[in-house]
Amino acid sequence: MTRILLISDLHLAGERPEPADRFFRFLEQQASQAQALYVLGDLFEYWLGDDALAAAEGDPLARRVAHAFAALSRSGVKLYVMHGNRDFLMGDAFARAAHATLIDDPSVVAIGGVPTLLMHGDTLCTDDTDYQAWRRICRTPQWQREFLAKPLAERRRVGEDLRETSRSMAREKPPEIMDVTSGAVRSAFLSHGVARMIHGHTHRPARHAMEVDGRQCERWVLPDWYGTGGYIEVVDAQPKLVMF
Repeated sequence: MTRILLISDLHLAGERPEPADRFFRFLEQQASQAQALYVLGDLFEYWLGDDALAAAEGDPLARRVAHAFAALSRSGVKLYVMHGNRDFLMGDAFARAAHATLIDDPSVVAIGGVPTLLMHGDTLCTDDTDYQAWRRICRTPQWQREFLAKPLAERRRVGEDLRETSRSMAREKPPEIMDVTSGAVRSAFLSHGVARMIHGHTHRPARHAMEVDGRQCERWVLPDWYGTGGYIEVVDAQPKLVMF
């Protein structure tokens, strides 16, 4: 029996201990019994840079997460991590510390033998034009070099400001703007030639069925961990949404 687990949008942060505690229990109880764990973005509320792992003024929660991931990986569970819109600066140093493999967004992976399109999901929300414009800026090498060149304390202030700006803008936008668009979903299915997609970002856990170019396709959305949290479990090619 093949058992694959997928999670996203945990938004772990030191000031939110309950999701972190739930996450560590999840690693010990559920993930340890799987063949592989995929993290599809926004593991952290924000990521200041890999140097925060080692710096004295860095992030102790990030170090604890990397240590727990490494232990999981050493136990035989394969670990894959994708960038989200909050932690896109995670790099090779974190991957090495966590014994994880960073995967591209998007990636097509055989999950339970079924070619599956894995995404964080933010690129599917094409009606959110303000966010898409910001995404194009912050993903440029120049922006990232300039940000990572700042002292860690300044990066933390910038990260907190960006988080508050994001929350403020989200409160002002109609909910449908921050969801995926059918055109973007259809285009993703067509361009990657798959019939199954799994993503996070929208915080709207569900299974959606649609026909694309004569094929029956399904889109699975992962839950966030602001509430009770949850994950998708794929056992012998059959996905199931599990809420805590």
